[in-house]
Amino acid sequence: MTDTTPAPLAQLSAAGVAVWLDDLSRDRLTTGNLQWLIDERDVVGVTTNPSIFQAAISKSSLYDDDLREQAAAGADADATVRQLTTDDVRTAADVLAPVATRTGGQDGRVSIEVDPRLAHDTEGTVAQARELWDIVDRPNVFIKIPATEAGLPAITATIAAGISVNVTLIFSIERYRAVMDAYQAGLEQRLAAGESLDGIASVASFFISRVDSEIDKRLAAIGSDDAQQLKGKAAVANARLAYAAYEEVVAADRWRRLESAGAARQRPLWASTSTKDPEYPDTLYVTELVAPDTVNTMPEATLEATADHGVITGDTVRPHYDDARSVLEAIQAAGVDLDDATQVLEAEGVEKFIDSWNDLLQSVNGKLEAAK
Repeated sequence: MTDTTPAPLAQLSAAGVAVWLDDLSRDRLTTGNLQWLIDERDVVGVTTNPSIFQAAISKSSLYDDDLREQAAAGADADATVRQLTTDDVRTAADVLAPVATRTGGQDGRVSIEVDPRLAHDTEGTVAQARELWDIVDRPNVFIKIPATEAGLPAITATIAAGISVNVTLIFSIERYRAVMDAYQAGLEQRLAAGESLDGIASVASFFISRVDSEIDKRLAAIGSDDAQQLKGKAAVANARLAYAAYEEVVAADRWRRLESAGAARQRPLWASTSTKDPEYPDTLYVTELVAPDTVNTMPEATLEATADHGVITGDTVRPHYDDARSVLEAIQAAGVDLDDATQVLEAEGVEKFIDSWNDLLQSVNGKLEAAK
């Protein structure tokens, strides 16, 4: 890269990929680190999840004053976690507000997830989505709802209520199509009720690295030479074909009618983009998934790796649809049940977030007891 060549993250942004940070903590907010990432690393959004909050709150002393106040007020762990997390998200949303203004609300977004224990409870998810939206009270927030079967009607109802949604834990192309349908159904319900679509946005978080972790494990168990040659290829191929599905949807008459009424596109978001296998390049799930109208939310290590040595070569998705289909066909021919793998990943994803949430509640409860 010469002195006149844009930095990799700037190149990524110019190629149509919004760079988001997959992390949030009070430390980032109070030190100005988030603002630095916006200024110096082209970051235009933030995502959170139960695991991120568990790490942030359990490891920092910056929450201690709030914890003492909550203890004195007799608040329980659930109420305390709700306050701490929504306070951080609100502050981050204010930091990103200029980005939201500059991009017309497309970026400058901060995501906060409904309680993962509600993943299979449609009505409970809708109720908490409304609650979180009201508590944070910022237009540039996304409420994260998992793409479980119970989550799909919750997505529709939440969008119909005028609440922007980040749909999370998408692993299969079939479920991704159902997510896009749920988003459009919510917009249609809102229009039918005579309501405006202004300000409503959505992203669909398609998980990447976990797919390779699961498929590679199954290929290794098969053990054939053909199976070994396919390791590390499933996740990128799966995501590329998800983008092909996105292109089909936004080209259809149904979406064109919604867009003409003012609807914003539900961009694909590449989530879980840190490589889990040290044999794979640490920027693999960034440089191989460059396409317009996408988001890549990165842990800080992946963000810095991309800034340091990421090689952005333009669109690396649309020219490779045929190859992606061939890869997934070969994986299935080798004996891997892709449908089963993605169902396992969804179930494990929900359980991992529930475990992190329970760990967070336990940690906060201990701190509340100590503060009394």
